[in-house]
Amino acid sequence: MSDVAQHPAGPEPTASDIRLVIAASSAGTIFEWYDFFIYGTLATLIGKAFFPAGNETLQTLLVWAGFAVGFGFRPLGAILFGFLGDKLGRKYTFLVTVTLMGIATAGVGLIPSAASIGIVAPLLVILLRILQGLALGGEYGGAAIYVSEHSPPDKRGLYTGYIQASVVGGFVLSVVVVLACRFLIPTETFEAWGWRIPFLLSLILLAISLWMRLKLNESPVFRAMQAEGEIAGNPFVESFTYPGNKKRIFIALFGVTGGLTTIWYTAFFTSLSFLKGPMRVDDTMAEIIVGSAGLLSMVFYIYFGSLSDRIGRKKPIIWGYALTLILMFPLFWALGNLANPGLAENSRATPVAVSGPDCSYDPFASEQMTRCGQLLAALTASGISYELKNSDTLELTIGDQIQPVDTVPWDDPKARTAQIHDWLEASGYSFESQTPSAANFVGMIALLLAFGALSGATYGSVAALLTEMFPARIRYSSMSIPYHIGAGYFGGFLPLIAAYIVAKTGDPYSGLWYCWTFVLIALVVGAWGIKGGPPRDFADDAG
Repeated sequence: MSDVAQHPAGPEPTASDIRLVIAASSAGTIFEWYDFFIYGTLATLIGKAFFPAGNETLQTLLVWAGFAVGFGFRPLGAILFGFLGDKLGRKYTFLVTVTLMGIATAGVGLIPSAASIGIVAPLLVILLRILQGLALGGEYGGAAIYVSEHSPPDKRGLYTGYIQASVVGGFVLSVVVVLACRFLIPTETFEAWGWRIPFLLSLILLAISLWMRLKLNESPVFRAMQAEGEIAGNPFVESFTYPGNKKRIFIALFGVTGGLTTIWYTAFFTSLSFLKGPMRVDDTMAEIIVGSAGLLSMVFYIYFGSLSDRIGRKKPIIWGYALTLILMFPLFWALGNLANPGLAENSRATPVAVSGPDCSYDPFASEQMTRCGQLLAALTASGISYELKNSDTLELTIGDQIQPVDTVPWDDPKARTAQIHDWLEASGYSFESQTPSAANFVGMIALLLAFGALSGATYGSVAALLTEMFPARIRYSSMSIPYHIGAGYFGGFLPLIAAYIVAKTGDPYSGLWYCWTFVLIALVVGAWGIKGGPPRDFADDAG
């Protein structure tokens, strides 16, 4: 079976052409992921503006639900823009996606708060998140394929590694912009309305991205298909009818994207939420730590992309999965100990236990129905781990002290939480914002860099791998569909599901089991299905 990957279609791209392709595609990818990630970076303030709930845990879950909605529509965007990319061309399709993303992101910054327009505010936010998800569903496949189809086979992993690093770059840019705004704008002003500025800046990034991408030519592989009349009639249908493609899509979904995307979001978004939330690290300090680690870790994506050109695509991915299964929990345990040593010590020396009848806790309820549930809600919102025991009598034990729960002002949620905090503080717990020491600061960045290396190993070569897995005529659709189902559902819902698991268990580390499970599945499927040996074009891999 032939493929057009090597067919000539006019002059071969020069070195300067390829540099422009990489620069324009990477810059556009950074800007588009910035647009998508700025929502997660500002999750706390977005919750206060658009999702007020009277319940801190519920507010957090609603924000992450809005985050997940955007990811949920990524597969539909992959189908729509994958179809257009295989029918009309790579270049013009991702010009449309970046435009849609920039306009939708700026729109979030213009929506009045829920205090002003009520339920219309969160509904508008969700609508714009849907548009962002549709746009992102077409962006990654377009940029990855565009760079890959311009790259010589022996440098495909290296060149597409810049696209993979650009995804992290979008996250880093979102953190840098937020930090700059925090520095330049007084705190009260930033929390009142200044947080909208990073969203509005997307219009400037959109203009730069369009200017750069309009200078590009169409992919030589697509031009060759046009010249030879090999454009797919219906790329979506052919993605599931082309010989062997169902198996390839299965492997791409469960053996590639299902693992890499949960590692990525755990490394960056879970870590940021973990530091700001249960570890109570100062927001600005947490953003500096995670942003610095993200910036430094970008080199890993390029390195592992280049390494895959020499040793094959499979080895770094499988090694990365195996090491993640071993190191995930130890890395986060160490991160927690460095972020808030006092909390870690208190949890060991004076553990908290709750027992009583009807100890059910619903994180999605604005108010718990039972007193035991109200205790659990207060502890969860405060980031305090607890052990739940069965008993006929309601009890809260801190260390070896049973607290007089009958004195709790149950009818006043704020006073109730304040009373529980008083007991915890008397036992040594602290609810002050944490600023890690210089040594701990460096140690935390080192730990997050280790996670960045694991993400780089599993993600750095993926654009090249997915491009080589599928025939050129349906490549945009075939790689975008499994990628965005995996990234959209498995990864995009990770913050919401992990936060729910933490809320239900009271253990700030329990949400990691979600990622661990998907990485285990990816290791098994990837070891079975990803082809080993040196990289090769689809034409050499047909069957």
